[in-house]
Amino acid sequence: MKSIEFDSVVLREKETYIAYCPELDVSSCGKTIDEARQNLKTAVRLFVEEAEKMGTLEIIRGIPA
Repeated sequence: MKSIEFDSVVLREKETYIAYCPELDVSSCGKTIDEARQNLKTAVRLFVEEAEKMGTLEIIRGIPA
């Protein structure tokens, strides 16, 4: 799988950190900033893998099918 770059925004809600990728509208969480970011990487990887399986990856990238 190719590596991809994406932005992440990390917010704190009480005891939990939320990591959000605005380009893909994907988020994850963790008890620390690092854990939230690592969980977001996993969520983005799974999102991209599923989009590839469904044949929608090019649409997400903004490239017409």
